[in-house]
Amino acid sequence: MALYVQKFGGTSVGSVERIKAVAEKVKRFRDEGHQVVVVVSAMSGETNRLIDLASQINDEPTPREMDMLVSTGEQVTSSLLAMALHKLDVAATSYTGGQVGIQTDSAYTRARIQRIETDDIQADLDDGQVVVVAGFQGVDDEGNITTLGRGGSDTTGVALAAALKADECQIYTDVDGVYTTDPRVCSKAQRLSSITVEEMLELASLGSKVLQIRAVEFAGKYNVPLRVLSSFEDGPGTLIVAEEEEASMEEPLISGIAFTSSEAKLTLLNTPDVPGVASKILGPIADANIEIDMIVQNVAPAGDYTDFTFTVAKSDFKQTRSILQDQVIPALGGGELRGDENIAKVSLVGVGMRSHAGVASKMFRVLADENINIRMVSTSEIKISVVIDEKQMELAVRALHSAFGLDKDSIQGE
Repeated sequence: MALYVQKFGGTSVGSVERIKAVAEKVKRFRDEGHQVVVVVSAMSGETNRLIDLASQINDEPTPREMDMLVSTGEQVTSSLLAMALHKLDVAATSYTGGQVGIQTDSAYTRARIQRIETDDIQADLDDGQVVVVAGFQGVDDEGNITTLGRGGSDTTGVALAAALKADECQIYTDVDGVYTTDPRVCSKAQRLSSITVEEMLELASLGSKVLQIRAVEFAGKYNVPLRVLSSFEDGPGTLIVAEEEEASMEEPLISGIAFTSSEAKLTLLNTPDVPGVASKILGPIADANIEIDMIVQNVAPAGDYTDFTFTVAKSDFKQTRSILQDQVIPALGGGELRGDENIAKVSLVGVGMRSHAGVASKMFRVLADENINIRMVSTSEIKISVVIDEKQMELAVRALHSAFGLDKDSIQGE
């Protein structure tokens, strides 16, 4: 008998029929004698519907009330799934995140899990129950409902698996695994049989929407076996492994290509080139809980001034621009601000980069051949990211996918 934590995303529970299908799948595991904890997202489109309702009432609702509102989507799904399991004569109980003891900090809309009390869940499992948990949410020390940010149900699932020491955390979604890139952009994308936690972390942070980055962080930190599967068809999915050595011996140079058009670029021109200027620019932005991604600082020919460029989430663009205009530029004694929301970031990811030179030069050559101009570059040990014009993003992805041999029929031994 094994303990599985199974997370089902919005498309997997997007209708009454889909919820019934999930119940049937859970019942098969239960009939095999396994213990099962199910984590569910809101039905597809429900969170957006709730956000739209809020915008019709107040275009600047407080974060606390937004968490109260959007958390209800997952609660609806969890109770419906428990009802569907009852219909199949499977004992099941649904819970909110708070009811199963998921304690978070008080950072509304992007809370972080601090601890999970598992005694009640374990008692239900030992009693033969399937435990159905509303994902994406918890409570702070004051009892306020908090949410974990978009994709937070993945984090709920992996965190519960870690706390319960589950044999495997299975993430069921609308795709049958992790692909070399998004198949909707590149029809020749291939499913990976396995990928390292390190690579998956990079892909998740760089725009891949298969898993939330915090979920992958949990899996890596607590050594949770993690598998991405399709809820619509049977198959082995993609296993996310802890160490490179556990993956196929035929490790490709590049494992995947991630991309996103959800970022915006801001540049402060003619800022003083003195120690501490970066802190003066980024400090107020950090104080507003806005995350910075790529950063480039150039020194002007005269040496007295610098141009400082960085990217943020497109949703944070207006607030960041206001902070720069109202706080940073006056504090620096001047400077010119420019912004661009029409950018995209394309990234190559692969542990094979550690032992192979020339990946960056090949990437730049491929983009140059397609007449794609690179506006920013960022690298790490297993990743190279470039910022380009948004309108050229899909062309760049397809060209790089082909150039690095990801179009071939056999990936990692499949």
